Amino acid sequence: MKPRNVACILSLALLSLPALADEVNIADLPASKPVDTKPRLAYGQVLRYGDKLMFAPCRDRSFVFFEDVSADGQVGKALDLIGLAAGKKLYVELLGFVEHDRLKASQVNFAQTDGRCQVPGASDEAWRASGNEPGWILAAGGERVQFKRQGRPEVVLPYASALPENGVANYRVADGGHALTLRFEQKLCHDRQANSVFGWAASVTLDGETLHGCAWQR
Repeated sequence: MKPRNVACILSLALLSLPALADEVNIADLPASKPVDTKPRLAYGQVLRYGDKLMFAPCRDRSFVFFEDVSADGQVGKALDLIGLAAGKKLYVELLGFVEHDRLKASQVNFAQTDGRCQVPGASDEAWRASGNEPGWILAAGGERVQFKRQGRPEVVLPYASALPENGVANYRVADGGHALTLRFEQKLCHDRQANSVFGWAASVTLDGETLHGCAWQR
């Protein structure tokens, strides 16, 4: 193409810019949506990259920055208990919201040193809890509570929703010759044997025997 033709084309393009600018009115542009700051559970991995903390959602190759917005930095302190400060990759379930390029975390639900994403529980599960000495595990949701203790038969009882109120969730049931009381209190719970931290402390009383451990919401 001859230089003269190129110059003509550029001149025409520049002359058209004011007309285009007149057609685009700021008032006509869609309004930006406000950030939804309602805390929701975020599932993924937290890892240290240089001097930054990053969050990678499960089943997603993207990364966002991780920011602790909890009171007194409780989320960061909890994650440091199980090795984040030492450079370990963690699997986490955190309450928070995404704003621009960062996850703002306000509360721990569950976190474990093993950095792999966990298999989700059944869709109707509401709570899980576990403890040591003796080892036990509990799953509650849908219409039943399943409770297993080391060396004892499994106990299955009816379940109705146990919603937290003022940071505490309680549930009591008696059926089939068994009496069960559950108490979940919203506070940091550290299981050193499992090298995990949880957002709830658990107390389970079955037929007069009380066991303590940690709990998390599903």
